[in-house]
Order: sequence, then structure tokens, then C-alpha cells
Amino acid sequence: MLKIIIKELKNHSPFTIFGAITGVIIMLFFYNIPKNISYNLFYTLHPLHVLLSALVTTSMYIIYTKKYNKKINPFLLILIGYIGSIGIATLSDSIIPYLGEVLLNLPNKGIHLGFIERWWLVNPLAFLGILIACFYQKTKFPHAGHVLLSIWASLFHIIMALGETINLILIIIVFVFLFIAVWLPCCLSDIVFPLLFIKNNKKSNI
Repeated sequence: MLKIIIKELKNHSPFTIFGAITGVIIMLFFYNIPKNISYNLFYTLHPLHVLLSALVTTSMYIIYTKKYNKKINPFLLILIGYIGSIGIATLSDSIIPYLGEVLLNLPNKGIHLGFIERWWLVNPLAFLGILIACFYQKTKFPHAGHVLLSIWASLFHIIMALGETINLILIIIVFVFLFIAVWLPCCLSDIVFPLLFIKNNKKSNI
């Protein structure tokens, strides 16, 4: 498992760096947009992130359960898909960005928990992702998609907290937090978390 974690973190770091760069570029052009627009953009990107994350996490559980000739547990499938998407997406899109806002002492800092604030939108999309994965197990494209969505959702969470000006130090710190907010949580949710529930009794070349 440790080898899988190290391998996946290493493989995903270049793409995550690219995504964080796109986030900084977006911030340079849109850092002073009205807060309500940032809020609405966050609640467009975050639910989509949850949808794709649930799809990938559940798909990984189904794929490797079948690979090791194990029986799929429906309750466990739903639990993995929900916690792996809602839990990690909340950490990635809301909690870590908020910690960055606190560290930077941004003037409008605040935390937005999608599964509570807009429970009627975010939670159903998590279950939709789980349902899709039951019939369509794909991981690569949805994973890449939700990495970008997570970066941009985290960005607009931070933009909501910004003042009227930005500087180089703030840009660098935001870049670091965007990278951290996505790199570790997304790999954990999509790859490591679902595999923790599958016992492998034979050697594998994952």
C-alpha cells in the first residue's frame, strides 16, 4: 500500500502542478470579482468535483473487488463512494483553502461546507456518481477532470475571502495551498481509500 501511495503521488504531482498554475492564472484575472459570483462558481465546481470523485472512488472499489474475485458489498460500496467523495472533496475544496485563508488573514475568510450549505445539491450528486460507477467503471478521465475541478473550486473558495488587492507573496502561498489541497486528498480518495477495503490474497502488479 505504501508503494502504491508513493507511486501515485509521484505520478500525479506534475498534473497537479499544472492545475495549480491554471488556478493562479485565473486568480490574476478574476481575484476582484463580486463575492456572490465566486460563491456561485464554487457551488458549480464543488458539486461536479463530488460527482466525479464518487464515480472514480466507487469504480476503483468495483474494479479491484472483481480483480481479486471478491464479492461486492453494496453497503460498503455506498459508504466508500460517499465518504471518499464528500469527505475528501470537503477537505480539498473547503477545509484546506480555509486554513490558507486563516494563515493569510484574508479579510473575508470563511468556510463553506457544501454537503451542509447546499445538501440538496451536493449529496445527491455523490449518490449519482456512485450509481454511474455501478454500470460504468472509468477512472482516468474522471480523475483528471475532478483534479482540475477541485483546484478551481478551492481557488474560488479562496477568492471569496480576498480583498481588493493581491501581491506576489499571496500568489505564491495560494499556489502552494492549491497544490496541497488537491494533490494528497485526491490521490487518497480515488486510489488509496477504496483499496483499503479490499483484501488482496495474491501478488499484484498495481
